[in-house]
Amino acid sequence: MILTVTLNPALDLTYRVGRLLPHRTHRVSSVDERPGGKGLNVARILHAAGEPVRATGVLGGDTGARVARLLDRDRIETAFTPIADETRRTVTITDCDATGFWEPGPTVTPAEWGAFRARYLRLLGSVSVVVLSGSLPRGLPVDAYARLIADATAAGVRTVLDTSGDALRAGVAAGPDLVKPNTEELVALVHGAPDATPPRAAADEGAVARLAALADAARALGAGAVVASAGPDGLVAVTAEGSWHARPPEVVTGNPTGAGDAFAATHARGLRDRTPWPTVLADAVALSVPAVAVAVAGAVDPSVAARLRPSVSVTPVLEEHPAC
Repeated sequence: MILTVTLNPALDLTYRVGRLLPHRTHRVSSVDERPGGKGLNVARILHAAGEPVRATGVLGGDTGARVARLLDRDRIETAFTPIADETRRTVTITDCDATGFWEPGPTVTPAEWGAFRARYLRLLGSVSVVVLSGSLPRGLPVDAYARLIADATAAGVRTVLDTSGDALRAGVAAGPDLVKPNTEELVALVHGAPDATPPRAAADEGAVARLAALADAARALGAGAVVASAGPDGLVAVTAEGSWHARPPEVVTGNPTGAGDAFAATHARGLRDRTPWPTVLADAVALSVPAVAVAVAGAVDPSVAARLRPSVSVTPVLEEHPAC
């Protein structure tokens, strides 16, 4: 069983428009409503693939009740802790790209955090991997993920961390098995602030080596492995077994939110099954490309992933990285 933790879930609304223009009225061609938050997207992807998964976190108010009903409709197993404040909403507007509006989320009280953590400790007894994803709501300590990672490690459960900022910095120090930052998050983790010119071009071997150097520096902060997403350029992974660059066979434009969640879902399954790194990286890239093409996060066309999988390129990265 894989457990996903979403401490700041949302009711995710996606509006499709022909073209998004500032200061204009737009006619929305269609609306999608589904449970949102990175951990719930991971749970949805795993559930669609037939993997045993349970989603946990905190939910509150009418919006939280709506999220719970939608998860029940989708037959995703859940174990949420109730809170008094209202769960947030997120709005994504898609044309040829995606623009997001994220509400700040509820305030979680110390008593509610304690109740969640007690439930989480009980859930650890039946799982092999925990995926901790997304932002922290107001009221939680900055080291909330670090505490949950320590709890999982003590229970012999492996961990995947996908967050940003101070929560990522504190979480990495707790020694998760894997962290999955994007390029900007990785630069901020290593240097303390986003770099004006983060490495992006996968065709440039110097840029790949620099991204690997950043991942190596992040791994030295405590993570077992660092898999950095570079958008359309794929993934760069630095692990105890080696370093690799995985590239997709084609570039797809659309909603990038789902790509990171597809990465996290695949890596969680790989950790559970102890899949060799080159294989799990190729699987992750193949699954992320169709996730970008789908307007709503947490949905993937498995037939597209199967078609792309044989063409994903996974190559070793030179061990000696340039200074980051």
